[in-house]
Amino acid sequence: MTEKQFEKLKYYVISITILFVVGHLLWEHLNGGILSHHLMHHPDYPSISNWWGLLILPFLAWLSTERIEKRVTLQPNDAPVRAKTLRVVRVGYFGMLILSFVQSFSFSVGYENVAIYLSLGLVVVGLFLPIYRAECIFGYVFGSIVFTGAIIPLIGILVMTGISWFSHVCIKPLVFRVVRAQPQ
Repeated sequence: MTEKQFEKLKYYVISITILFVVGHLLWEHLNGGILSHHLMHHPDYPSISNWWGLLILPFLAWLSTERIEKRVTLQPNDAPVRAKTLRVVRVGYFGMLILSFVQSFSFSVGYENVAIYLSLGLVVVGLFLPIYRAECIFGYVFGSIVFTGAIIPLIGILVMTGISWFSHVCIKPLVFRVVRAQPQ
């Protein structure tokens, strides 16, 4: 993929994201007003409006396309390697999108246990897979905007990705160093 194609893709992703968020907010406005969600789903805690999605999601779209472009351009000029990188990006994005959609849908219809188990499973998966990448964060927040807005999922995924980042950057190298140092 050339630099010009990446720029075009970046504008498409950001434009589609903005159109989706504006369409969703317009639908909410026409059907009773823009929703606000309480932290921890408790009415005594502050509520956060879905208007924040208009800032958060386009920023995440821009950030993820920038990071993907940087990751792909740092690869050697080998088409199969770049194609594999883009495939990994798509799997990460759509996997987190589907997981987040199922999680937020199950929470909104009253199956809080399913949402909690999916969150705990994501933390465990994050120990082994790099869910701290920008496309995973963007997919997670984008998948949950219809049911829970953008701020609360962003807070949750930032905690989970912090654990994943720490696991991959700090713990994993130490484990590999200890394993390599073992006499055979």
